[in-house]
Amino acid sequence: MNAQNRATAMLPAHNVERAVAWYRDKLGIVPAKQDEYGANYDLSGVRAYLYKSDFAGTAEHTLLSFDTADLDADMRDMRSKGVVFLDYDLPELKTENGVASFGPVKNAWAKDSEGNILGFVQGM
Repeated sequence: MNAQNRATAMLPAHNVERAVAWYRDKLGIVPAKQDEYGANYDLSGVRAYLYKSDFAGTAEHTLLSFDTADLDADMRDMRSKGVVFLDYDLPELKTENGVASFGPVKNAWAKDSEGNILGFVQGM
């Protein structure tokens, strides 16, 4: 094992077809390949595999983050498609209108159709 080996982000789904439709309809992302076991995505060099799991939506952390050049515009677009952004009011993490700012970096989070937390980041 070494750093030259590719890694794959694993995204669990209770219902793979529903999740594939959510990623297509809400984020405009389509699988590079799909079969009876799941769906493979190539996200600008990052591989992600969406697979059937009874444990989908149980992680309380971000499973996958997407970079964006314009978080506000992307959030408006996703909201128009029914995406709901999470608000946090924690000692070290507070959001306003779904956005947390860390200096020049802005973050937002939403759940996919399966309850997985996705991040959207501007300024990294």
